[in-house]
Amino acid sequence: MKTWFITAEERQALKRSIKLLELKPRTLFLACFLGAAGLGASIALGATAAWLIARASQMPPVLYLEVAVVSVRFFGISKAVFRYLERLASHQLGVSGMTTLRTNLYKTLSHSDTARIASLRRGDILDRMGTDVDNIGDFVVKSLLPAMVATIVGVITVVGISLVDWRAGLFLALGLLLSGVVGPLFTIRSTRIAQRQETESRSRISEVAMTIVDGAAQITVDGQTQQVLSGLSELEDQLYDAKDASAKPAAWAAAIDVFGMLMAVIMAAYFGIFAVNEQAIPEVMLAVLALTPLSAFEGTAQLGPAAQQLVISATSAVRIMNMLPAEAEIKAEQEEEENANTTLDPSAAHILEAKDLAIGWPGGPVVATDINLRLAPGDHLAIVGQSGIGKTTLLYTLAGLLKPVSGSVKIDGVDVFLLPRLQAAGSFVITPEDAHIFETTILENLRVANGELTAAEGEELLKEAGLGEWLASLPAGIETELGSGATTISGGERRRILLARALAAKAPLLALDEPGEHLDPETADALLRDLLTAGSEEHKRGVILVTHRLTPLDQADQVFIMDKPHGRLDEPAAFVAQGTHRELAKNHPGYAWSLRQEQVDAF
Repeated sequence: MKTWFITAEERQALKRSIKLLELKPRTLFLACFLGAAGLGASIALGATAAWLIARASQMPPVLYLEVAVVSVRFFGISKAVFRYLERLASHQLGVSGMTTLRTNLYKTLSHSDTARIASLRRGDILDRMGTDVDNIGDFVVKSLLPAMVATIVGVITVVGISLVDWRAGLFLALGLLLSGVVGPLFTIRSTRIAQRQETESRSRISEVAMTIVDGAAQITVDGQTQQVLSGLSELEDQLYDAKDASAKPAAWAAAIDVFGMLMAVIMAAYFGIFAVNEQAIPEVMLAVLALTPLSAFEGTAQLGPAAQQLVISATSAVRIMNMLPAEAEIKAEQEEEENANTTLDPSAAHILEAKDLAIGWPGGPVVATDINLRLAPGDHLAIVGQSGIGKTTLLYTLAGLLKPVSGSVKIDGVDVFLLPRLQAAGSFVITPEDAHIFETTILENLRVANGELTAAEGEELLKEAGLGEWLASLPAGIETELGSGATTISGGERRRILLARALAAKAPLLALDEPGEHLDPETADALLRDLLTAGSEEHKRGVILVTHRLTPLDQADQVFIMDKPHGRLDEPAAFVAQGTHRELAKNHPGYAWSLRQEQVDAF
């Protein structure tokens, strides 16, 4: 959408983002005061120096100039001090706000519909939570505060000049408006053009470049090399044209800024001369009138970059808010939860039951139907089936992350999907296949599930997960730093750390998605057996896991086979068989064949 300013969508998104920053008014006003004091000291320095130079030219007794000399020193020092303090206050405000914004975003996402962000790539989500959140914080530091400071100091300066000569004050006000309002509008226009055209051109250039790289041989054989390169050259020309087009409004913005300052200075000198001739003001005040505007425009000089940051931050705000439900949706969900009165009794049995359950992603087809199962603390269940059959979707539905298409999933008779997220997670914890290992210590990775976990408790959990010897071999123990994405540990160690994290949550019911994936068969089988015994008599945990490995399922109480009932690709899946590992190996041909294949491969 073409606009000279920000769109209504961007304005609403930016407003909502700033609200989530939870800025402290006291810190905001302190940063604004310090910024205004620093800029005010700069203007006062210019005005005082102008008076001092003009008065000294009249060769008065030196004592008459002492106050002005001391004032110049005071304003010069205070200018630097106030600006330093303003930087500290404003950056503290911005950094704390960004931290709060990220926390609020994660909290909102954890309570939101999983389908809202399921279509986003992990890199895109990280970019929004990283760069885009930084841009919102930069809006406060680089746009909001400079605008507030420039407005406050500009008004005070205009009033001060008007007290000397109202005509000079009027033209100073006009010059500041041109430089501080009209100029930034042209900057916004320049940023808009560059942002829109460069995004489109770079995207198309990337597409053509990938086509050249991937299909170089075919392009050469077809004799289209020159044609493709010409198309790439045209796209590059369009990118350069976009930069040229954006440079024009930027040039106008710079010209308007200079014009506003020159107008204020020239008109102040012009009316100052008349005022001196009319003996309305002392002669030395002519220098003050003429030179003060030069310092006054220091504030408006920051508004061009502030306008540019406004556009960047507004775009980032839209990207961030697109991840979140609308405020009306959040309010409706809260009212639905309150009306449903969905709470769990902490002393209850924590029994999960799925009855006549049909599952699927919002807006998509039904993935599976007629799902019936019961999971209680101490139970060990396994779900097997081919890839893409709907096993992961089932786990997400059981955890309350996806709404059932039909049927019900309840814990102690309470609908899981309507439970507050923290309550649901307190009873049923899911560890997805791609669960993340953070670039921090082993202990902090476990504290993701339980922030109050002690080092001793963490060590016990790691031993329970089968990492006792590995932990003892580490010089720093549980305080060992891990690389981002678990690049410094093996696949088996990563999976066991995730198991320990799941156990740290102290939830009576655990769900694990493909915990043995990408591990060698021996390691995977050992891990799965450990997982299925996690619900020991001591902890009484219920475990349900999704896996392709069948050999270790002799530890499971029940195994559910998920498949197409009639073998048709267009029909929903269902539980086509269930029983113990021994029963299925004896009575289900497909299960028995897959089990024999694993045993053959082991040899």
